[in-house]
Amino acid sequence: MAMLEYVKTILQKVSFSTYLFERELKKGLRYLVPNELEEFRDWCYESFGLSHQLILNRHFRPAY
Repeated sequence: MAMLEYVKTILQKVSFSTYLFERELKKGLRYLVPNELEEFRDWCYESFGLSHQLILNRHFRPAY
């Protein structure tokens, strides 16, 4: 759980830049374990869905 919180913190800090946001998102996805990914995806869309939706759509499968 500590890694999940760390990745969230980093994304919040770099959200001003689309380049940095996407780079850190990709890194974060590598570091997280499978059972954290659904929670992380939901958090990302809730927090950054308006500002970085295209990036999120590229890296997450749609939730049905």
